[in-house]
Amino acid sequence: MSLRATKAGDAFDTEMKMQKRYDKEEELGTPVRIVEWITQVIGSTDGLPSNGPLDWKGFHTFLKDGVILCKLMNRLLKAAGAPTVVYRTKAPSSFVALANIESFVSAVKAYGVAESSVFQPADLFEGRKGPLLYVLNCLDQLGKLANTRGFTPRFQGVTPPKPDWMNDVDDQ
Repeated sequence: MSLRATKAGDAFDTEMKMQKRYDKEEELGTPVRIVEWITQVIGSTDGLPSNGPLDWKGFHTFLKDGVILCKLMNRLLKAAGAPTVVYRTKAPSSFVALANIESFVSAVKAYGVAESSVFQPADLFEGRKGPLLYVLNCLDQLGKLANTRGFTPRFQGVTPPKPDWMNDVDDQ
């Protein structure tokens, strides 16, 4: 359920471009690798949709109340010897879910993820496909940062494909 009005004009075009970029990340397997890493870190698959492949709606459902994200962050913070995040394990209202997501966002910044890679709580909470791209980017950066700090299990990021012109260079 979206809380915002339907996009129009330039905003609509931007939203469509973001959705296409999310689709490309999905083709590369980025959401699946992120979810696999998170479930390995927290030791649980609770909340994962069990009805087939992970699409963007399943990705959103898995993360939308912020509980999984806070569990992930607490494991990373504990390993780094830093104070953990306070969150509610049950999110019966949107206010609690947003508070959990905000706690995660604050912790990600404190952990060292660049401000430019951090998403806004509404990007996740509202569940629109385009803005979920920001969530993917943030979690990808978090996983890579955790790797540089020696955290295990290691995040297995996706290696982007080479541009077509680079394949021509390799052939020479």
